[in-house]
Amino acid sequence: MASIGVSEALTAIFGLFIFGYLLIKKTSKIHLLDWPVLGMFPGAIVQLHRVYDWSAVLLENSNLTFPFKGPWYVGMDTLVTVDPANIHHITSSNFSNYIKGPEFQEYFEYFGDGIINTDSDLWKDLRKSSQIMFNHQGFQKLSMSTATSQLKDKLFPFFDHFAEAGKIVDLQDVFQRFMLDTIFILVTGSDPGSLSIEMPKNEIVKSLDDIGEAIFYRHITPRVIWKLQKWMGMRKEKKMIEAGATFDGVCAKYISAKREEIRSQGIAHDDHSSGEDILTSYIELDTTKYKLLKTEDDKFLRDVILTLTSAGKEATAAALTWFFWLLSENPNVVTKILQEINMHLPKCERGQERLPVDNVEYLNKLVYLHGALNEAMRLYPPLPFQRKTPIKPDVLPSGHKVEANSRIFIFVHALGRMRSVWGEDAMEYKPEPREMDF
Repeated sequence: MASIGVSEALTAIFGLFIFGYLLIKKTSKIHLLDWPVLGMFPGAIVQLHRVYDWSAVLLENSNLTFPFKGPWYVGMDTLVTVDPANIHHITSSNFSNYIKGPEFQEYFEYFGDGIINTDSDLWKDLRKSSQIMFNHQGFQKLSMSTATSQLKDKLFPFFDHFAEAGKIVDLQDVFQRFMLDTIFILVTGSDPGSLSIEMPKNEIVKSLDDIGEAIFYRHITPRVIWKLQKWMGMRKEKKMIEAGATFDGVCAKYISAKREEIRSQGIAHDDHSSGEDILTSYIELDTTKYKLLKTEDDKFLRDVILTLTSAGKEATAAALTWFFWLLSENPNVVTKILQEINMHLPKCERGQERLPVDNVEYLNKLVYLHGALNEAMRLYPPLPFQRKTPIKPDVLPSGHKVEANSRIFIFVHALGRMRSVWGEDAMEYKPEPREMDF
């Protein structure tokens, strides 16, 4: 009996993918065939280049919940949902049964004990301590003064320079640098200086980009493959190891400097006249109230810096980028925002320039602007999905049964596009209040 060579086998596999692609195109753009052994993976790979838009159509036509079947024995089976009743059940009414889980923590292992990667009591301690710090008058004062100075001294002059020169800039890159500098000051008290006219290369920016890219790759690659690549130090896994070492080195310098600053200057914990950054607050934290927070450990402080910096650089910058793109496409919204600003924010006596806004009282009056930001994040959420794992078997309001330790994706990006939730004009950008089918 003749044996099958490697080239013949590869040709057969390639032919299978082509056949599947043509069959999917012919039958339905939203259909996913469940192949033997391979599951729905081939059809998903074909649509990877437009996975967000395609998933929205798929979920709209699947009654808002879709059970995805991955290849056999690789752990990619996932229940994907945008059903508001399921989401409320998972994140609220039965919250205690749904955690991030060990698999999530493995995918995001580099975040260590940051709040993005923790569950149960540690998550509660991190959440409670961070809420107190963020709401403290000293931090809010630092936040307002930092945002104002970064806008006035960096972002506005940057835009003026490139506008006068008639040059094009990558707005997302600009916002990522702007947010990195801003959030790093709030977290560590130091400015990394990544945003300037020269747009210099920055080791923090590159390391965070490489870490994020590797984590995304893990989500679209069978676990056995990326685990092997990690063990062998190959491809994205190698880049993440190198990026992690770079970021760890940067954090070590800031943490050491901050501990020395506190020791030498004797910063009083109750003196917030100039504002207090998050790193200082955690180093001085009364751990008798938060027994699981290891603030004496530099690794814990590194996890805090990484989590907050990554969230500020990626999530907030993405939100700002989409927001300004939507404004460029909707000049009527810009007109209404400016009218609201002119109505509610204070002016100096000459009526030419605005007084610095350092009081949240004025910002709370900008209701339409708030709605415009929320509407932008509905259509383009900074975090496109959330991942949950049930501790015990459960039945969702949609009737879908979930087993313990199974994977559930709440596809936030697709949720904002569901006509059955937001109405027939779900894809339109409308900051005005909507009647939602919740």
